[in-house]
Amino acid sequence: METAKLLKKPEAMIFDMDGTLFQTETLLLPAYHKLFDTLRAEGLFEGETPPEERMLNSLGMLLSDIWMRVMPEASDAARARADELLLELEIEGLKHGSHQLYPQVKKTLQALHDQGVRLFVASNGLEDYVKGVAAAHELLPLFEGLYSAGEYNTSSKVHLVELLLEKHRVSSAWMVGDRSSDVEAGKENGQTVIGCAYAGFGREDELKGSDVIINDFTELLRLYKEAQ
Repeated sequence: METAKLLKKPEAMIFDMDGTLFQTETLLLPAYHKLFDTLRAEGLFEGETPPEERMLNSLGMLLSDIWMRVMPEASDAARARADELLLELEIEGLKHGSHQLYPQVKKTLQALHDQGVRLFVASNGLEDYVKGVAAAHELLPLFEGLYSAGEYNTSSKVHLVELLLEKHRVSSAWMVGDRSSDVEAGKENGQTVIGCAYAGFGREDELKGSDVIINDFTELLRLYKEAQ
């Protein structure tokens, strides 16, 4: 694994949203249970709500793949309805519920922005959700672009990051995220990957291939300062 001294200072940093900037479970889990209550009431799902861990361990995947994992026996109609309900309930939760960023995220992003680092988000989530989280936590002025699979209809984060890099003419970036899809997106596009290990989602080898793994979001400031 590389040390901070071997890293090159990037012109930009690209952040995953869920499990990296945003404590997803603080918004997701209340919506998750309401979603299945609604599916049962509408006759689209029977039985108990699938375990929360199944949903949390699927974060970072495209929504269509998440539902295949969470409720593999459900109908296409149930999965389509789940798409609608999840966005609806999460947007409602952003407006009226309790939800949190990881500690010091806003302060750290502000410090990086003040040092001239161009900041972006690249998420496999839906457009309104990704922009809604950033707006709710007053992060919008810090980001040059918010990219989501929902808005750009991409089939992988590799392609999403490729679009971002091309559109904004970014030649050097750190891809910062907590899932294997983030590692893949960074590496396949020739960029440095900073793996985030503090969320606790995913497999033990989730961040394999990262250049550096951090256990606290504020470590980014030190890494940036020490990079060449």
